[in-house]
Amino acid sequence: MHSLPSVSLLVAVRNEAEHIEDLIASIKAQEYPADKLEVIILDGGSTDGTREIVKALIKEHANYRLIGNPKTIQSAAWNLGLDVCRGEIISIVSGHVILAPDYVSKAVATLQRTCADMVGGTIRAVSATRVGEAIALAMSHPFGVGGARHRYTEREEETDSVFMGFCHRSVYEEIGVYDEELVRNQDDEFSYRLTKAGGRILCNPEIKSYYHSRSTYQSLWKQYFQYGYYKVRVLQKHPKQMSLRQFVPLGFVLALLLTSLLALFTPWGWFALVGLVGVYTFANLLASFLIAKREGWRYFWPLPLAFATIHLSYGLGFLIGLFKFYNRWNDKKGKVPQVSLD
Repeated sequence: MHSLPSVSLLVAVRNEAEHIEDLIASIKAQEYPADKLEVIILDGGSTDGTREIVKALIKEHANYRLIGNPKTIQSAAWNLGLDVCRGEIISIVSGHVILAPDYVSKAVATLQRTCADMVGGTIRAVSATRVGEAIALAMSHPFGVGGARHRYTEREEETDSVFMGFCHRSVYEEIGVYDEELVRNQDDEFSYRLTKAGGRILCNPEIKSYYHSRSTYQSLWKQYFQYGYYKVRVLQKHPKQMSLRQFVPLGFVLALLLTSLLALFTPWGWFALVGLVGVYTFANLLASFLIAKREGWRYFWPLPLAFATIHLSYGLGFLIGLFKFYNRWNDKKGKVPQVSLD
């Protein structure tokens, strides 16, 4: 036990009163030795009582710290945590997850066994409502998220990114910190810089955490709209980071707009529009049917709308981002105007 490395968990939170108690309880329940675990909670100006809840939960734990994050966004929180943490191994943590008791132990063991530069587990989304559960299923299925294998792989394998990655301090010293220009996709952008430098990222599904997915279609739309919107800046900074799957929602939205426009002027435009919508609807319903057959028929009707929300919001966000950042293709470091849908 004495040879185990020290670990720092950097928890970025903002208005997480609903979930923060479960997260902290799961951290306290870790099998990893408490004297080897440092927990830094970085609050981005919560107004729902999150800070007060955290203070009450950590007041008797010397290895827990609560620090304010004046810039509010996750990337700034993680960078602030990197400045003050002391662990040999560092992991970023979302504010709305629950960690399995062996979460840290499995991650550290995987790092040591594989000598990978970053390791993490698959995302297991959960929710307390039927719509939220359907959203969780959609976010964990290839039809919903394409080739993002770190969201659903069932075997240990190298991936282009992982959820809440663990890596040695030396990785940050070599690669740099998180890009504070990005409100979304900042961990994916960091992962790209790591792999571009020759680093290996490994996803081990035995590293288990449970993510509280969005519980309404509106909140899911906001989330994926921002993913698409800020992905444009990632594309402008790192063109080679983008894969074909990340352009598919944009292509779908453009095809819908084009065929809708043509349908106003030509008869064959209607056929093209109906054909496009028909093919998508068939694929959507088929994926929803297969999931519902396995997970329960109560999910069959919420799933198609969850899939459509993910695809349309991401594609539309990407399209608007292209217009918003049309003159930024040579700007690799400039500040991004933040988009808020609250």
